[in-house]
Amino acid sequence: MKPVKILVIDDEPVVCKGCRLALTDENHIVEICMTGREGMSLIEEGDYDLVLLDMKLPDIEGMEILRSIHKTKQDLLVIVMTGYSTVQNAVEAMKLGAFDYLPKPFTDEELILTVKRAIEKKRLVEENLLLRKELFNRFSFENIIGESPIILSIFEQIEKVAPTDSTVLLYGESGTGKELFAGAIHARSQRAHRQFIAVDCSTLSPSLLESELFGHVRGAFTGAIRDKEGIFGVANGGTLFMDDVTNLSLEIQGKLLRVLEIGEYKPVGASHIQKTDVRIIAATNRDLKAMVEEGQFREDLFYRLNVFPIYLPPLRERKEDIPRLAYHFLRHFCKKTGKRIEGFSDEALESLIHYDWPGNVRQLKNVVERLVIMADDTKLDLFHLLEQLQTKRSWDSHPIPGTLKELNAAKKHLLEETFGQIQKAFLINALRASNGNITHAAERVGMQRPNFCALLKKHRISPERNKNEKEN
Repeated sequence: MKPVKILVIDDEPVVCKGCRLALTDENHIVEICMTGREGMSLIEEGDYDLVLLDMKLPDIEGMEILRSIHKTKQDLLVIVMTGYSTVQNAVEAMKLGAFDYLPKPFTDEELILTVKRAIEKKRLVEENLLLRKELFNRFSFENIIGESPIILSIFEQIEKVAPTDSTVLLYGESGTGKELFAGAIHARSQRAHRQFIAVDCSTLSPSLLESELFGHVRGAFTGAIRDKEGIFGVANGGTLFMDDVTNLSLEIQGKLLRVLEIGEYKPVGASHIQKTDVRIIAATNRDLKAMVEEGQFREDLFYRLNVFPIYLPPLRERKEDIPRLAYHFLRHFCKKTGKRIEGFSDEALESLIHYDWPGNVRQLKNVVERLVIMADDTKLDLFHLLEQLQTKRSWDSHPIPGTLKELNAAKKHLLEETFGQIQKAFLINALRASNGNITHAAERVGMQRPNFCALLKKHRISPERNKNEKEN
């Protein structure tokens, strides 16, 4: 542990020597000076953790030094010492930022205890600042990849709502990064120094979820062998992110409403009420209004959650962000696996952009991870990509054709969507195997050169750009 550096400013030699002796025995580094001007010069040039400051100095009043420290070095802790102890002096010193007040004469034990408390406070503040910085970096906008207008609009909304204590509702499809956006709100809030807790309401049964959220007392149910604090107790003062909030039963919805309205809840099996001060960020991928109309979600809770709704768009609605996201994940997994991959071919990147991504950003991340694991080349091309993407759609996402015309249209759509990608990969593979020579590529696959050229034109494939890189 880094030793603490302390400066003692006092015009009495016996006080200076006594402080140095007592604090050096505690493994602190202690410097002393006997005038205010020398003390101010040392403070300006040095990197002290703590100052012991006498209020009555021969050249400058201690209060003037304290004011200077308050203006220029607010992170420097000061313990005021004086033989002229008055309540008025103590109050004024505290207002100017002094940590504590030691009336003379004081014992070594009183000095050591006061210094110990000051050091503990300083370390706690530094740890909180470090944790806040780590949290901010983790949930910074740089980690939310995207520059599309809709994403920039979300950033703007977050900047506005984060400093408030308002409840936020994030809604959008699964895989759009709700927890990342919730974390960004917390990191910019007044609660950033407290806990950010995420709970997935879809992972537990209603009975277990109630106990997890509100806690329980011993004997409340079979297996409750001791009292347990709930998430609302643990998150007190911080932010609670509740994902898939539509999975809450109507009973738990009522209890959540009470927490939102008056900050009160009752642990399972308890007879007493507990208080909590938690900011709620809820998230859902379902239509809450429709659920209210169907009686599956409480209307009063909906309005309490829907104070500040933020819509998170699916990836297909911000296609311009796909290249940036793909390369972000590529760099991440290359670093993780130690592989050196330059990037995506133009055709592969184009295919990524035009794919619908039903699993959104989460699916894109998983696909890129698999591509990196399986890759043997320095570039990821369309052939690699099609092995990973499931281009066939389930019939659940397409209406069943009602007429022959609709059937033919569905057939054409599926051919263009699925077979077209395979055909494009087939042509690129043939060209690379023939080092970009169209005649050799056509012969290799058993096609007439004019037909092969027609397909190249149809898919806008350049022979020059698809030469075998190993032969270049």
